[in-house]
Amino acid sequence: MVKLFIGNLPREATEQEIRSLFEQYGKVLECDIIKNYGFVHIEDKTAAEDAIRNLHHHKLHGVCINVEASKNKSKASTKLHVGNICTTCTNLELQTKFEEYGPVIECDIVKDYAFVHMERAEDAVEAIRGLDNTEFQGLTAPDPDTDGTRGGVQCPRSPGLGGNGGRSRRQCRLSLGGGGFRQGRP
Repeated sequence: MVKLFIGNLPREATEQEIRSLFEQYGKVLECDIIKNYGFVHIEDKTAAEDAIRNLHHHKLHGVCINVEASKNKSKASTKLHVGNICTTCTNLELQTKFEEYGPVIECDIVKDYAFVHMERAEDAVEAIRGLDNTEFQGLTAPDPDTDGTRGGVQCPRSPGLGGNGGRSRRQCRLSLGGGGFRQGRP
């Protein structure tokens, strides 16, 4: 597996659109957009090299995108999904919270969820145990079995309450554990 960095993404770009673009060169295992950049995990080195060669400076919605091999994650890691992150949470705050359990290789917040890559699987398991249904920045996760969601706790939105697009910090529930906090493949 090779992780590619895609820079200078236009606002209109969608994960499905990026996935389709890269699937022309090989099997895409994962695709994530974070603001104006993203990452694509492609199955093999030859496919990744083809994608870089053909898509670097490719025009997408009138904007030239940058495609290159990702440089920040050279070690194997355990990837965790953290659901329902409030808009006020920063990468550094979330990373600091997880570093209480062990070294964090990478932390990316994507809209209202995040991916945290921990160096050791045993630390990731301890983070799940330690953070399941705990309060983070004044937010707690309800029992995932009682709220009717699968794989994540939804953040209630009510027009006119608080900032952040109608979200109030008291209403926003962070999913750290249970159904919303999943251990992914490395």
